Amino acid sequence: METRAAAERFVRVWQRAWAEHDVDALLELYAEDCIHRSMPFREPHRGRAELAAYLRWSFADERVTDVRFSAPVVGADGVAVAEFRVLTEEEGVPATLAGCVFARFGAAGLAVETRDYWHTVEGHREPEGALFFI
Repeated sequence: METRAAAERFVRVWQRAWAEHDVDALLELYAEDCIHRSMPFREPHRGRAELAAYLRWSFADERVTDVRFSAPVVGADGVAVAEFRVLTEEEGVPATLAGCVFARFGAAGLAVETRDYWHTVEGHREPEGALFFI
């Protein structure tokens, strides 16, 4: 699969599946032996099983009210990047999570390696200078 098509599918599925906490749909985007880094200084999640555990943990106390991803920017060597913004509530307190995901796709169009950088703030806000969200 061509990188652009894989990246567009990736952000489209992530946008819907994050809002619905649909871990199974998200796992279908990743190669079996994928490596996911959720933060720069955390140990990576290796393989779909570790990624699934991380996603379930992340979604456990989160109530999502809106998820937006930018169109992916596609580079060389099967790599793409996209920004995201998620409005949530945890224990009734509104928060905004904004960041970006870097993804490298294999020949089958599945993510073989991903890395997220993100920040949270209290309240629901739009990030300054963000790319246009889809």
